[in-house]
Amino acid sequence: MQIYQYKSNGMNILLDVPSGSIHIVDDLVYDAVQVMQETRDQAEIRRRLMNEYGDESEIEEALAEIAELKGSGVLFTEEPYAPAIEVYANRPTVVKALCLHIAHDCNLACQYCFAEEGEYHGRRALMTPEIGKKALDFLVENSGSRRNLEVDFFGGEPLMNWETVKEIVAYGRELEKTHPKNFRFTITTNGVLLNDEIMEYCNREMDNVVLSIDGRKEVHDRMRPFRKGAGSYDLILPKFLKFAEMRREKGLKYYVRGTFTHWNLDFSQDVLHLADLGFDQISVEPVVAPKEMSYAITPEDLPVIMEQYDILAKEMIRREKEGRGFNFFHFMIDLTGGPCVYKRLSGCGSGTEYLAVTPWGDFYPCHQFVGIDEFKMGDVNSGVVTPELVTEFKKVNVYSKKACSTCFARFYCSGGCAANSFNFTGGINDVYEIGCQLQRKRVECAIMIKAALADED
Repeated sequence: MQIYQYKSNGMNILLDVPSGSIHIVDDLVYDAVQVMQETRDQAEIRRRLMNEYGDESEIEEALAEIAELKGSGVLFTEEPYAPAIEVYANRPTVVKALCLHIAHDCNLACQYCFAEEGEYHGRRALMTPEIGKKALDFLVENSGSRRNLEVDFFGGEPLMNWETVKEIVAYGRELEKTHPKNFRFTITTNGVLLNDEIMEYCNREMDNVVLSIDGRKEVHDRMRPFRKGAGSYDLILPKFLKFAEMRREKGLKYYVRGTFTHWNLDFSQDVLHLADLGFDQISVEPVVAPKEMSYAITPEDLPVIMEQYDILAKEMIRREKEGRGFNFFHFMIDLTGGPCVYKRLSGCGSGTEYLAVTPWGDFYPCHQFVGIDEFKMGDVNSGVVTPELVTEFKKVNVYSKKACSTCFARFYCSGGCAANSFNFTGGINDVYEIGCQLQRKRVECAIMIKAALADED
């Protein structure tokens, strides 16, 4: 059993980690739970609370309230998930999502791009329709009874290979006629080549679109310029505003996705800038980069970033109450149902349920592993030929990582990113500590927002 306690925005918050139950309590109950986590001696609990509060009847009332919550299975609950991980590790592999690297090429020169302007440790290339179709065939054949299949068009810049995108989508629609499958396509674009025809097509065929923009003009143009140095903000913004409005009107999903770095630690202003422009589905994420890069997030940056998340959370509450709220991706937590138990334990499914496909058809565990030879898993012709690597990824979960065992956020982040672990520790079964600290703060803010808005109902 584990209870995480913290104070935020004037509230005393208790998170019962195993059950996911959230409680907003008064000072006495908050302190009583803290004492009860330190000792089970009832006399000692009462003695310590009497020294602090001095009112025996109030103390007994608080302890009775805690006992009632415990009896209801929402406080001091036992860990329920551990037995499930063996079932997950031993079940047959079912692939349900592919990231198609439709273009290992890009028309921007983003400074923080892990794909090296689209090259991914290799050469520039565009996926052929034949490779894309074989990838869909592989997905259908290896998806078991799974009906909904996810396919992301990724790059580089996917619109540089637009006709192939359309041909692959058309092939997927044909497969749907002969197989009990439903393809949900997503595309990520920097917007440079976006036009009305592409927008209209995406509104017909793409379940989701991801629009890359970092926030304020000076921030965006510094990190996302063209290769000759000119900024891209003024070109893409009108297109993104139009596209987002079209998607909203049709009830279709989209989000604008940015990256903040050491150079814009006041990133809450970039999120609010995007919201003020009219975007209501926003993700601005911390850059993940080697420490020697000038724009990398450093441990010294963390206090400022934590404060920025608090600023953003409080502003989101204010705007929601005013009827002009927006979603911030990292604060979106489902406190009622949430992900299935396997996703809570093992995350995105990279290397098992999710694979990346290069333009020439090679398989990798995810887009961040592309080009690293030791992680090549097969190709569209031979399928996955590295069962030992699949097994290694299956074993990655919140119980296999020492750092996760006592972390209150483990069932929200599911152990973090395997690629980040590899890049910073040399192995896939560890954690990226800066990322962990930021994740914990985001979970705190997300719970606080939910609590504050629930208190208004």
